[in-house]
This record gives sequence, structure tokens and C-alpha cells, in this order.
Amino acid sequence: MARGKGAVQAGDGLVSKNRRAFFDYEIEDTLEAGLSLLGSEVRSLRMHSADLTDAWIDIDRRGEAWVKNMRIPRLQHAAFGHDDERPRKLLLRREQIERLRGLRERDGMTLIATKCYFKNNRAKLEVAVARGKKKHDKRQAIKTREADREARAAMRRGRSAG
Repeated sequence: MARGKGAVQAGDGLVSKNRRAFFDYEIEDTLEAGLSLLGSEVRSLRMHSADLTDAWIDIDRRGEAWVKNMRIPRLQHAAFGHDDERPRKLLLRREQIERLRGLRERDGMTLIATKCYFKNNRAKLEVAVARGKKKHDKRQAIKTREADREARAAMRRGRSAG
């Protein structure tokens, strides 16, 4: 049976999300990149076990993009184990890598991993161009979030009282 272009396959879906990145960084732009993985790493990702908390992207002299500090735990029953935090190559076109390199070299910008997911049974990583937030920016974000939470709670109380 033929699948439509937008059909969701059984192996598709979100594996891991770097929630900390949205608190620590101001996201400017995002890009989807493929991941070059070993078989045991793919199996581990299918079990939704990946940690992107400190993951960042490096572009080397040869023009290759690598994700560093992305932790994919080793499977217990795998015949061939892999190194949990080995650098993994990102599959991008040359012009995409050059674009990322140019954006990264702007003042205060960095490349971070925000999401890992499967799309058409292929492992993908969402790369974000981001600027680190200062401490006072983080405090302001917390105040805004708490004010929104209190406003929603007050609206719920108002609805239930009437």
C-alpha cells in the first residue's frame, strides 16, 4: 500500500527534546540535519533514550559538522557497544554548513541541538542558532512564566466560582 507524503510511519516521532536550551538560550533560527549513527545507537534512540542537555555543534576545518556531548546510552543486549558521548557527524549540504558557520561567527552566537526525532525512519537533529541569555534575562523569563501561570489560575477560579 502506498503511503502519502505526509503519512506518519510507525518509527516516526520525537526521541528527545532539549528543554533546558529554551531557558538558557534565545533561539534565532533552526535547521534540520541528518545524523550518522551506528546500529546500536539507532536501536537505543528508538527506545527514546537520548540526552541533549549539553549538546552543541562544532564545524571543523574540513567543513564537516559534528554534534558533541550528545549522550546516547549503550544498549545492554547489543553485540557491539558504542561510546555514549562520541562525536556524531551531521549530514548537511555544504551550503548549509557554510550558512551555519557564518551565523555562528556573529557576535555571541552558538550552535546547539534542540530536538532529536525520527522522520521517515531516519534520525534527525534540530540544530538551533542561539544566543546565550544573561542571568537577568533568565530571571525575567521566570517572572513572566509565573505571572502567566497565576493569570491562568485566576481565570480558572473565576470560571468555577460563577
